[in-house]
Amino acid sequence: MKKISQLSRHMLIVCGPSGAGKSTLLKHLLGERCTCALSRSTTTRAPRGKEQDGVDYDFVDLASFERAIAEDAFAEHASVFGHYYGTPHKMIREIAGDGNDILFDIDVQGARQIKEKYPDCWCVLIAPPSMQVLEQRLRGRKTDADEVIKRRLAQAQIELSQEDLFDFVIVNEKLDLAKEQMLMLYDCMRLRTER
Repeated sequence: MKKISQLSRHMLIVCGPSGAGKSTLLKHLLGERCTCALSRSTTTRAPRGKEQDGVDYDFVDLASFERAIAEDAFAEHASVFGHYYGTPHKMIREIAGDGNDILFDIDVQGARQIKEKYPDCWCVLIAPPSMQVLEQRLRGRKTDADEVIKRRLAQAQIELSQEDLFDFVIVNEKLDLAKEQMLMLYDCMRLRTER
């Protein structure tokens, strides 16, 4: 049996369409387990609401991001809704160097890139109970225009159709149950031993 690298056996990729609840589940996991840290992405989009540079994201201009791509500074990067997002290799090394497990909140493009480099990491999809429920959640936020919601729903169809990428799926119908499932999944990942 292939030996699992020390780094990749402690990496959990969390994907899911906007409105599925992945941020809520990750926040709960981080609050319940002190052995993990969320990887912070670099992005070219502007901060939203109370987002802070160096806390929520590292906000950079397009030229800086493209320079980092040319320098192979990202473990993964993707263009999403007209903006670039990426996870710097440096961020992964810093989290692992602090002795923490690494959580990724990234889209399917980025998840595929991470899985190619770290095939033993786990990838979980946070899915809505249905597309109708997802649309209700997105409209209930009252933060996006109708055109943006339609684009998010179309992207959700693409993400939800990529079963081959995911090791696990959590259907977020009842939030308390989904929180429990997320904690159990993380705890199982922690219990893996090298072989």
